[in-house]
Amino acid sequence: MTDEPQFSEPPKVGKLDTTETALVLSGRSHPAQPDGGIEGYRARRTLPVRVELARQLRRRRTRLTLGFLVVLPVLLLLSFEIGDAGGRGRTLADMATQSGLNFTVFTLFVSTGFLLVVVVALFFGDTVASESSWSSLKYLLAAPVPRVRLLRQKAIVAGMLSVFGLVLLTAISLGVGVLWYGTGNLVTITGEAVPFPAGLVSLAAATAYLAVHLTWIAGLALLLSVSTDAPLGAVGGAVVVSILSEILDQINALGSLRSYLPTHYSTAYADLLGAEADWTDVAHGTFSALAYAMVFTVLAIWRFQRKDITS
Repeated sequence: MTDEPQFSEPPKVGKLDTTETALVLSGRSHPAQPDGGIEGYRARRTLPVRVELARQLRRRRTRLTLGFLVVLPVLLLLSFEIGDAGGRGRTLADMATQSGLNFTVFTLFVSTGFLLVVVVALFFGDTVASESSWSSLKYLLAAPVPRVRLLRQKAIVAGMLSVFGLVLLTAISLGVGVLWYGTGNLVTITGEAVPFPAGLVSLAAATAYLAVHLTWIAGLALLLSVSTDAPLGAVGGAVVVSILSEILDQINALGSLRSYLPTHYSTAYADLLGAEADWTDVAHGTFSALAYAMVFTVLAIWRFQRKDITS
């Protein structure tokens, strides 16, 4: 004797669902807008910046990164206090303990070549690639969030976090330096002494230039982020390119070709820290960084619009 097949009871449909079903069958449900979207849908309201920012701030990697930027000046201060501070040379390390401004400049210099590059690459390289690795990207796009808007919103938040991290590092370094070494003059490696108020202005200009210079890393990391499903690959790829550029920039045999490397003007902000600012290299570095950033960003948009989202 065989068991008769058991059929589950069909789900009950409420009054609202019945009405909507009838409208769908009659072709009168959710009339389309001129742009093809259903009534009530507004693409510009999808994925607000505040929502994406809240998501990123809740992530552990964001908190750890910002936390390390806070701790770094304290570690440098401890290093100077524990180590031998008897040097009286003209290097940045020798003059770092002469004033709070000098300590801040030293912190920026030791962070420019690697740490800040990693921070920016992390925030931008982890944007789309992390969603792909979590298999949540296709659901975001099916919300639907337009691809260009999704990329723009994520880039805006990554930019906000990167700038905040840079300003945070500068502010904490200045606070720690002033608290420990006082508000003395900013002394350059050439022996110029810049008063504290003017030194603050110069330091702000240097920080602004650094933010602009790092845009090329942001664009490259964004391009790599839409090209891979591995966040570590996107972040690591941008950092490796920066390191290779730094290495090539040390080869004197390349001559004037080195000026086309994206990292050639990475420390051009040093020209802003003297009694009289020299804007020549700063202008060249700004143009170079923005040009690279624009090319990488356009390629990222082009690649993301044509990418087959399968993860």
